Amino acid sequence: MFPAAIDDRPDTYVHRIGEVFARFGADTQDSGNVSYGVQQAGRRYFVKTAGDPADPVPSTSFERRVELLRNAARVADSVSHPLLPEYHGLVESPDGPLLVYEWRDGEHLARPREPREDSAAQRFRALPVEQIVTALDQLYDLHDLLTAQGWVEGDFYDGSLLYDFGTRSLTVMDLDSYGFGAYRNEMGRMFGSTRFMAPEEFSRGAPIDDRTTAFVMARTALVFLSDGTLDRPAFRGSDAQYAVLQEAVTTRFGSYSAFYASWRAASSTR
Repeated sequence: MFPAAIDDRPDTYVHRIGEVFARFGADTQDSGNVSYGVQQAGRRYFVKTAGDPADPVPSTSFERRVELLRNAARVADSVSHPLLPEYHGLVESPDGPLLVYEWRDGEHLARPREPREDSAAQRFRALPVEQIVTALDQLYDLHDLLTAQGWVEGDFYDGSLLYDFGTRSLTVMDLDSYGFGAYRNEMGRMFGSTRFMAPEEFSRGAPIDDRTTAFVMARTALVFLSDGTLDRPAFRGSDAQYAVLQEAVTTRFGSYSAFYASWRAASSTR
């Protein structure tokens, strides 16, 4: 259905293959990537590109965006999970690769710059605890699989999540910055949201490994089940769940698998 390579520029190609019903570009993000919702033969797809090579504004260079898209393709080729949109392959173009996924409905859980009670982020946090924990369980299961395949967290935050409130379905996207195997922080302050990041993501030369993944996943629970802090009265989960998250972001677990096993044990006693 999708060719391995095209001669067109990405924008021309996506408009030629079907109806473009959505476009995500510089007005919605600063990465420089441009993505499209495309309908073809009654099916909807999400097509992600590296954007305009000549765009001087993005925080990430065009060459780096191309590199990250190829990395995202490697992630998609190696892992299949219900939280990940089905991957339909990579299309080469004169302006870099296009990644084609199934389209997933849902609302972006990124916290808006101006807090609003009607935002998807606030409505998700207001859901019954059991629904949020179910979503976290699924997210942690995905990262257990990613860890087993050798992938380490990179630039994960609430902006990586979509939630369909009607079907109670979580979708994870934008795993472009995940690293294969443990690696070193070569940036100092790495890309990401401070609310989710582990200490080593701020320290040049520090090791980034599955202990980092555990920390970031614990922070995710604290953001969604409390005010993002370790203040026990604000945390809506159980004492056992709180103890696991507290350990994950203070003394730290020795591995992601240790964190995940402790979380499952704590949730089973709720």
